[in-house]
Amino acid sequence: MRRTLLALAALLPMPCAHAITGDAPPAPPWAARPIVMVVDARGDLCTGTALARDLVLTAAHCVTRPLRYAVKIFQTGDSLAVAAVVHHPRFDPASFAAGRATADVALLKLAAPLPDVVVPAALAAPRRVQAGETLVIAGFGTTRAGTALGLGIPRAVPLVVTGRPGSLQIRLYDAATRNQRPGRGACTGDSGGPAFDGDGPLVIGVVSWTTAARDEEGCGGLTGLTPLLLYRAWLAAAARRFGADIAP
Repeated sequence: MRRTLLALAALLPMPCAHAITGDAPPAPPWAARPIVMVVDARGDLCTGTALARDLVLTAAHCVTRPLRYAVKIFQTGDSLAVAAVVHHPRFDPASFAAGRATADVALLKLAAPLPDVVVPAALAAPRRVQAGETLVIAGFGTTRAGTALGLGIPRAVPLVVTGRPGSLQIRLYDAATRNQRPGRGACTGDSGGPAFDGDGPLVIGVVSWTTAARDEEGCGGLTGLTPLLLYRAWLAAAARRFGADIAP
């Protein structure tokens, strides 16, 4: 399986041009209000989810470089500096780069509170998902791989759990295409975005990687999640160190 890492803005060539998450309609308000753009000093972009007024959840691989980070609020265009980044201690960049499951989770402490237009999400109930269930992913990614089309617009799409979902990794695909031809899914810029459980902003996982159809490199085939099941206690403890309260 050839995976695409989703941390970069859509400025690098990618070997596919499929309709992906970005061709979905704009995210409904309940999915758009908790998410923000995570950007670095080089202009690379990921997605994050507000869990408190000054805390944002994202993928660890989005914030590994020694750069300045900020979050950008879609509704206002404002940016807030990231004051601190904490990665899960079991996140292994080498394992991630090699396509192996790892604790691809990070928490960002902001230098100032988010505006009221951003409504923090909550963690979903702790559980293992089953094949055939539907989860909703949301993000600011591109509508076409290898381009900047649609970048920075919040969109959401329901995807179906496939394979043998576990506590380290969940795979999703478009029910209409089933990873056999190009379909919807996460792509460049969606990395770090939430997977919502149910019809409300309840976060059960974080977008980590994607493939093109038939497991080729790119977008539009599988979307890989890091489930939060094993990392909830760590998130709650990290939040407390920053003076916030997240239910474990």
